[in-house]
Amino acid sequence: MKISNIILKILMPLVLGGAILYWMYRGEDWQQIRHVMTDEMDWTWMLLSFPFGILAQMFRGWRWKQSLEPIGEHPRTSVSIHSIFLSYAASLLIPRVGEFTRCGVLKRYDNISFPKALGTVVTERAIDSLLVMGITAIVLLLEMSTFGMFFRKTGTNLHTILHSFSWAGYLVVAICVVAILILLHFLLRKLSIYNKVKATFSNIWQGVMSLRNVRNIPLFVFFTLGIWVSYFLHYYLTFFCFDFTSHLGIGCALVTFIVGSIAVIVPTPNGAGPWHFAVKTMLILYGVVDEHALYFVLIVHTVQTILVIALGIYAWVALSFTPVLEEGGGRREEGD
Repeated sequence: MKISNIILKILMPLVLGGAILYWMYRGEDWQQIRHVMTDEMDWTWMLLSFPFGILAQMFRGWRWKQSLEPIGEHPRTSVSIHSIFLSYAASLLIPRVGEFTRCGVLKRYDNISFPKALGTVVTERAIDSLLVMGITAIVLLLEMSTFGMFFRKTGTNLHTILHSFSWAGYLVVAICVVAILILLHFLLRKLSIYNKVKATFSNIWQGVMSLRNVRNIPLFVFFTLGIWVSYFLHYYLTFFCFDFTSHLGIGCALVTFIVGSIAVIVPTPNGAGPWHFAVKTMLILYGVVDEHALYFVLIVHTVQTILVIALGIYAWVALSFTPVLEEGGGRREEGD
């Protein structure tokens, strides 16, 4: 049973992501992709996007520290941020393991209660999900005219869209749905295990309810908005790296950003595969040539994934030089 779980949790996401990428890029001219990266791409904008990618994770670390304080847990700021860096890198190996990794780091270095930390993570994820849903609704309303114009000009309707899908397209969608269902199955199993242990469940619930007693709600809201504004700018600035996307407006960027954020729910390393498929499809909707859309999603996702890996390595090195607090030390520390 354990071996089968390992296979499902590690190999299935890799196979799923790899299969989607293979289907999308089979037959592509890799020399042309290299040419775009070396001769046609403006790397200045990519480099300018990096600080926002880093800042988004730092905002998350600051917000998490603030979420833990009402339940008597006071991790060091540096440890909180490094745990976030490391968690994103860890999720590249095993999707969704980052949530447990960051809690483990705080437990290891600052003696923070693992169940309580996990409870605050659940709370943060719920808040982020609600925020994404709200942004999605607003973006759809603002961009409704764009979708309508596209359908009117092309004469496209739902019937023709469905018929234009190849069998491979339907297969990708079906696999993504199955993957989400399997992920939900494992999450429910995890929750059922925690529910069987009363003390552990109580600690998790304390973490979930910690938001009620956050001392500085405006600061918490600022951190939350800062996370997603930074994520968006990290993505949007890459539009200006390429001639075929630099003319696209902020509306297109918002739509593709939201669609990509939803696509990463499918458990693959950093959303590889589903993210490419979703963003590429929406870029085509905005008039980007299929080939150019493929170049964009591959290059942007690859470079941003390398940044995640670099931050994870940095955090691992920094934590190796970080002193471990004695028992109870993490609960007394207010900062670094």
